[in-house]
Amino acid sequence: MIRILYFARLRDTLGIDAEEISLPAGLQTVGDLLATLRCRGDLWSTTLDETTTVMAAVNQSIVRLDTPISDGDEVAFFPPVTGG
Repeated sequence: MIRILYFARLRDTLGIDAEEISLPAGLQTVGDLLATLRCRGDLWSTTLDETTTVMAAVNQSIVRLDTPISDGDEVAFFPPVTGG
């Protein structure tokens, strides 16, 4: 089981702030998880489109899409943030 968190524009557009899912067989990285979520339908594929910049964190550390994920991890998705 992994916990997925959605922040800011992603949360607002998808209408969900968190969920828990069983880690599907063959899913190994954050990028794999994004690809799986995109398969949920038009809203998901548009919001998490490969051309849209989405940042990710695993267990509260910002990561790249090739970062492995494991059962028990918390994965967060959020739009890029800027300082100011």
